[in-house]
Amino acid sequence: MAPTSTQFSTSTRMGTYDPLHHVSMSNHIFEDHMSTKKSHTIINQPEATRLTNNMEYTSQESLESYRESDKNISDKFQRRLAQNREAARKSRLKKKAYVRELESGRLKLEKLEHEIKRTRQQVTYVDPPGYGQLPGIATFVAKYDLWVVEQHKKESELMTILQTDVSDDELRVVLDGVIDHYQDLFWMKADAAKVDAFNLLYGSWRSPIERLFEWLGGFRPSEVLYILMPWFEPLTDTQIVNLSKLRHTCRQAEDALTQGIDKLEQTLAQSVAINITESANCNTWMISAMEELQALENFLNQADHLRYRTLQQMSRVLTNRQAAKGLLALGEYFQRLRVLNSLWSARPHGLDFVVGRKM
Repeated sequence: MAPTSTQFSTSTRMGTYDPLHHVSMSNHIFEDHMSTKKSHTIINQPEATRLTNNMEYTSQESLESYRESDKNISDKFQRRLAQNREAARKSRLKKKAYVRELESGRLKLEKLEHEIKRTRQQVTYVDPPGYGQLPGIATFVAKYDLWVVEQHKKESELMTILQTDVSDDELRVVLDGVIDHYQDLFWMKADAAKVDAFNLLYGSWRSPIERLFEWLGGFRPSEVLYILMPWFEPLTDTQIVNLSKLRHTCRQAEDALTQGIDKLEQTLAQSVAINITESANCNTWMISAMEELQALENFLNQADHLRYRTLQQMSRVLTNRQAAKGLLALGEYFQRLRVLNSLWSARPHGLDFVVGRKM
C-alpha cells in the first residue's frame, strides 16, 4: 500500500494530469471571467444609459426643430397667400374702377359729340349765309370740333390715371399732354387768324354762352386761376404766394391787351366818323380801317400766348396731382358752358321757364 501512495503522490508532484484538479481550475477561471465580464457590464451600464438618453434627447430636439421649421414655413406660406389674395382683390377693384371710368368717359364723349353737332346745326341756321364759311375759317371750325373731342379723351385719361397709384413721372407725362393740347389749339387759331382774325375773336366757332365769358377769343387767365383755386387745395404758404403773384402778372398783361383793343376800337370808330358826309374820301378811310383791323391778329396771338404760359406756370407752382385736378376742373367748366348753351337754345320760346319748371 505504501508504494502505491508514494507513486501517486509523486505523479502529482511531477505534473501528471489530474482531471479533478483541471475541472476545479476551469471552474475557477470561468467564475473569474464571468465576474470580470459582469463587473465590466455593471461598470458600462450607466454610460450606455446616458448614451441612449442622449440619442433620445437629440432625436427629440431634432424633431421639435423640424416641426418648428415646418411651422415657420407654413406661416410664411399662409402670409404669402394672404398677401396674394389682398393684391388680387385690389387689382380687381382697380380694374372695375378703370372700366367704370372708361364707360363714364364714353357716355360723356357721346353726349359731348351730340351737343357739338347740335350746336353747329343751330349756328349754321342762325348765321347769315356765307358768314364764317371762309375756307380757312371753315377748316378751323372743323378742326376745333375734333380738338374738343380729343381734349375730352385726354381729360378722361388724366382722370383715370389720377385715381390710380402711379408715379409722378407717369402723371406728369399725361399732364403735359393735356397742356400741350391747348397749345395745339392756339397754333390752329394763329394759322386761322391770318385768314380772318376778326372772325376768331368774335365769330361763331364757339357757342353764344361761351362767347359771353370770352376775353379776346378765349378764357381770361386771371379769372381761371380764381375759379380753380378751390381745386388746388390744400395749398402751402409758398404756393399761395406764387399763385397770387401769377394772377397779378396775368391781370397786368390782360389790362394791357384790353387797353390795346379798346384803343383799336376807338381808332376805328373815329376813322369811320371822320368826314362821314364826304363820300369822296370813303375809299381812303376804308383802307385805313382795314389796316387797323390787321392788328387784331397780333392781339389774338398775344392773348393765346398768355393763356398757354399761365397753364405752364400754374403746373410748375402746383404739385402734379393739384395741377391735374385743376385742368380737369377747367375742362368740366367749359363743358358745362356748352351744355348750358344747348339747354338755352332748346328752351321753349314764348313761355317763362325757370330751371325747367313752368311758372
